[in-house]
Order: sequence, then structure tokens, then C-alpha cells
Amino acid sequence: MRNVLIRLALPFCMLVFAAFSMTNAASAATRERIEAFLATTGFDVALDSIALASASAPQMLGIDPEGFGSQWTRLTEEVFDTAEMQEIAVSILEQTLSDEALQHAVEFYASDLGQRLVKAENASHMVEDDDAKQLEGQRIVADLIKQGSQRVEALKRMNRAIDSTDTAVRALQEIQVRFLLAASAAGVIELQLDADGLRQMMKLSEPEMRQSMQMSALANAAYTYREFADADIEAYADALEQPLMQEVYELLNAVQYEIMAMRFEELAARMADLRPAQDI
Repeated sequence: MRNVLIRLALPFCMLVFAAFSMTNAASAATRERIEAFLATTGFDVALDSIALASASAPQMLGIDPEGFGSQWTRLTEEVFDTAEMQEIAVSILEQTLSDEALQHAVEFYASDLGQRLVKAENASHMVEDDDAKQLEGQRIVADLIKQGSQRVEALKRMNRAIDSTDTAVRALQEIQVRFLLAASAAGVIELQLDADGLRQMMKLSEPEMRQSMQMSALANAAYTYREFADADIEAYADALEQPLMQEVYELLNAVQYEIMAMRFEELAARMADLRPAQDI
């Protein structure tokens, strides 16, 4: 599975959950199989990496987290509790993920290629220096373009199959809106705009955001799969474009975005209790 919004819920997330519930409830996978599915596909590590996105929270609010000392670290560890996020994901997927889609994804990711991909993705998820990763990925992409390699197009196919840029852009915008509104409600910041005003303001910068996320996703993919042969990349793109795999990723993306939005809302609410650190 892939990095969370390239490091950073949707209103339609709940519609997605409802739609999957109505169509798949009769054949929903068991809890034990869901837990095994998360480990086999690497989605468990993708969920854990949501915690790394907390680093972007102060920047969105114009706050320096170092001013809170160890309180900030303790707060983010509590809010982005990995066991709790895993439990939320399992509970949702238990009601929405069909046995057929689960089995299809597991069969691919349990293969030799699939497990090599999961190992590489898990390692990429947990790289804390995202700037360094991006720079290396950009260098790889530049070299591939200079060589006239078709690998770049295969990487773009993978990114489109995993999550469309439009969906990712709307998810990031909605997470930011919910976070800012929660921070305002908690008295952490003062907002001059309401929810509609915030969304309209973000919509103005949408083209630039979309382009930036496309470039970031490409660099991330180039870095993550840098040790894989071109044939492996093509095979992965083919697998991701299959209808059942598309069903899996649509649901996993919705789950991931919703969990991230909920965690950021809780973080905003609890930031009201932070106090500036005192020098001793």
C-alpha cells in the first residue's frame, strides 16, 4: 500500500462505506481474515504511518510544536495510537470488504512479487525524512526521462490505479478543513472563514495542489520501487488495474482518509490543553 496522502474525511467516505455495506454485507470477510489481509498487503504499516503526518499539523496552524516540549510528543503518540487506528480499520473492513475482493488482493500480495513489493512499500512508509526521499525520487525520475525510459509511464499507471489525483486532492482539502474547524472550535486558532469559505479558498489553489501531488506521487513511486525491474513495475500496474483490486483500493483509501481526518480532529481538540513548556 502507498504513503498517506504523500504525508499529510471525505463526506463521500461514508457514502462509500454505506454502498459497500449494502452490497457486500452478506459476503463480508471475517475479522481474522481481515487482520491477516492487513498484514499480507502491508496496509497495517500504511495505517501506522498516519502518525508521521502529525508533523504537518502545527504548520497548518502556524504553531511551533517545540514550544510545547515533550507535551507535543506525548499528545501525538496518544492521538495517533496505532492499535486504535488498526481497530477502527478492522471494524470498518469487517463490514464492507467482500471475501472475493479480499481473496483476490491476498493472492497477489502473497506472491513472490507481491511480498517484495510490500517489503519495499513498508520501508518507504516509515522513512521519516520525507524531503530526502522526495529529492532522491525526483533525481531518479529526471534520469529516467533523460534516458527516454518507459518506466515513468508505468509508474504513472500505478499511481492512477491506486488512487486518482482528484480523489487525493479532495481528501487532503477535506482533512485540512476539518482540522482547522476543530482547532477553531477548541479555541486554538481564530478563523475568519466558515467551512464553505475555507473550501472555496482551497479550491482556488486546486490546480497547483493537483500538479504538486502528481509530481510528489511520481517521485515517491520512483524511490519506493527503485530496485524493481521494469517488468515487475508493468506487472504491478496490470494487477492494480484489475476491477477487484480497484474495489479493494477504493475502500482502503476511504478508510485511510476517514481515520486520518478523525485523528486530526481529535488532535486539534486536545491541543487546547497544551501549555508552553517552561525552561528549568
